[in-house]
Amino acid sequence: MIDFKVDKGTCTQCGLCAGDCPSRIIVMDEEGYPAIATEKEPACLRCEHCLAICPTAAISILGFRPEDSLLLKGGYPDPLQLETLIKGRRSVRRYKPENLDSELLQKLLDVAWHAPTGVNSRQVRFTVIDDRAKVARLRNEVMNGLIRLDKEGLLPASKAYYAKFVKIWGKHKVDLIFRDAPHLLIASAPKSLSTPKEDCMIAMTCFELYAQACGVGTLWNGIATWAIDEMLPEIRHSLNIPDDHLFGYAMLFGKPAVHYSRTVQHRPALIHRIP
Repeated sequence: MIDFKVDKGTCTQCGLCAGDCPSRIIVMDEEGYPAIATEKEPACLRCEHCLAICPTAAISILGFRPEDSLLLKGGYPDPLQLETLIKGRRSVRRYKPENLDSELLQKLLDVAWHAPTGVNSRQVRFTVIDDRAKVARLRNEVMNGLIRLDKEGLLPASKAYYAKFVKIWGKHKVDLIFRDAPHLLIASAPKSLSTPKEDCMIAMTCFELYAQACGVGTLWNGIATWAIDEMLPEIRHSLNIPDDHLFGYAMLFGKPAVHYSRTVQHRPALIHRIP
């Protein structure tokens, strides 16, 4: 049941919900109000376009009420603010030795989970390490695993440079993989989905932009991603990432110990216009 409800006291019978329904299952009934036939409910994409488009907040669906949603009018950042956020985000490799507030951390995840997914599947799974001591334990596991692979000559040729990370860690206890960050986020999704990799990357991008808008530093971490997903599968298992999930990516985050003053500049975009 999708629990489609219409408040006839506020519905103006404008038909916007019916016209915007991607599945075309909303129709105007004999009284002129939007309705969904029971046999058509399985075709609902659960996108909530109907709830979002209604100008008088007359539609509820899936147990969600319009009064619990944020109003869009006046709520978007202006174009220059968004441009500054996109151009100004930086990869942060220096973090303060403290955890984020738990409420802020939860908020980051809740907002990022609103990211779009293919066919509105909404099955991206966030694996989160929410404490710097836990990240330190994971770092030790990863380093010990890499040390073993290096000693046994089992580092893949394409990843031979990991030996440098191991050497620096062993000699100086300098962490070039996890960067002493207090938190780690991994996005994964079922391989059976139509777009599992894309869903993960979009969710991580949304997480990063919102995090940096909240003053939280982030780092897309390919080094940790490849170590956990490709080279040390036992650690993937210890993190309880399902076997049938595609490992999207890993991201470090936390309070930054460095702050940047301005955006950088790049050469013009690579653009091919079709004649």
